[in-house]
Amino acid sequence: MEQERKESNSAAVVIELQDVGKRYILRKQKTFLVHEALKKLVGKRRSGDEFWALRDASTRIYRGDTLGVIGSNGAGKSTLLGLIAGTVFPTLGSVRIHGRVGALLELGAGFHADLTGRENVYLNASLLGLQRDEVEATFDRIVEFSELREFIDFPLRTYSSGMQVRLGFSVAVHIDPEILIMDEVLAVGDTSFQHKCIAKINQFREEKKTMILVSHSPEAVRSLCSRVIWLDQGKIRMDGPSGDVVAAYLASVGD
Repeated sequence: MEQERKESNSAAVVIELQDVGKRYILRKQKTFLVHEALKKLVGKRRSGDEFWALRDASTRIYRGDTLGVIGSNGAGKSTLLGLIAGTVFPTLGSVRIHGRVGALLELGAGFHADLTGRENVYLNASLLGLQRDEVEATFDRIVEFSELREFIDFPLRTYSSGMQVRLGFSVAVHIDPEILIMDEVLAVGDTSFQHKCIAKINQFREEKKTMILVSHSPEAVRSLCSRVIWLDQGKIRMDGPSGDVVAAYLASVGD
């Protein structure tokens, strides 16, 4: 069935990973550059050791897919999203992307703490590929969706984590992305804004946009995503319908 789908939808492939691997060389003097999840996983490994955050990853993601990515801490989820977003480069293999990517990855990624919310909207949107006149045309909608109008000219360092997520998500969904990548968006912020996020995700599903969502909530992944990739120790352990993959993952962790 999957082979038939690949053959019939080959023109609709928007993301393709082929034999992708990402290696880090651990050096004590540069530990501040290592992602927190990576620090937890590598633990007490010696300086100079190799660590493969992702190995032998091959998959195709199609236009209109709503893909969930699950796995334990350090399984390679954030690395996979970074490779697709273009913030991380593969050590081995190839990553091909077709379409404009809107990404909300780590909290504060693409933002500067000393700039105002207004300045960060322009900065973040430009990093995602918008020209200044395009940002100006969408600025009011971005601020309205974020519900941060009264704080928009305050420095970002005065924002709570939830406020930063509001601003980042609002920018990402208003740049007219063909591919939207979200890392734990639903884990931060108040319930009301989470509902707005879910409504926007459902709108994008209806518009046949491609979305990739990482969440530690299996139920959120099962309800929002039609397809799920389960990563385990840097490798794709399972890739298929959300119900099947989430059930297998929960069984493996004893839930």
